[in-house]
Amino acid sequence: MLFPQNDADHALAERLRAFIRNPPFPCVGAKSALTRGQIRIVVAGDIDGPNDDARIHAALMAFVTRYRRKPDIFQSFAVVFEGPNALSEEGFEKRLWQRIQSLLNHDRRLGHREDPRVASDPNDPHFSLSLAGEAFFVVGLHPRASRRARRFEAPTMIFNLHDQFERLRAEGRYEKLRETIVARDISWTGSANPMLATHGQQSEASQYSGRAVSAEWKCPLHRDAKTLPPDIEKIAADLRGGAFLAPAHDAPVQTR
Repeated sequence: MLFPQNDADHALAERLRAFIRNPPFPCVGAKSALTRGQIRIVVAGDIDGPNDDARIHAALMAFVTRYRRKPDIFQSFAVVFEGPNALSEEGFEKRLWQRIQSLLNHDRRLGHREDPRVASDPNDPHFSLSLAGEAFFVVGLHPRASRRARRFEAPTMIFNLHDQFERLRAEGRYEKLRETIVARDISWTGSANPMLATHGQQSEASQYSGRAVSAEWKCPLHRDAKTLPPDIEKIAADLRGGAFLAPAHDAPVQTR
């Protein structure tokens, strides 16, 4: 297993932070995570291929482990790909689901179970993507996104923890946060996001890429019935070596 590495000082990581830091950017949750130094960023090669998937998955497992040990609110895991940057919305969506499928395959080979709080069927209205035993809502960004809030210079996947949304709901803070983000998005883009839906009303899978899709859209994710048994000895060796516990080293970023 490839150990997670820290890409916080990479130029693309800094430009993603600048994109989120931009005053009109609507997601105040991402801004809070950035200010607190709680966005873990991995920089990978092309989104076209699987070369970095094992490293991405290892880093995501490390992120989950740190979150469980210290579940501070507003934490995100982001993967910024170096290219290609000329993908259409359909082309980006296809590759985003290829990477999700590959990460899910890695996850199943290691024997991880789905988060029991969500559904694993992408057609179920309670679906969320489960990786390393935690559910995530994925936000795709790329240069040709029609929504301004999704239009970043490089293909990007941001993984937001479902657990944090549930904690905000339990504290009575979720709806106000959501309303603030929607209002800011309308102000910046000029219209409401037609794909926006509340968890449990319809599957969130159609929202991941940021492309407006029809009611007939089908999620390309599939779940194989056959999985390889986990290599217990290898996993134990990785744990002893600290593969899942490497510190993020991301210092808090001050807003401007």
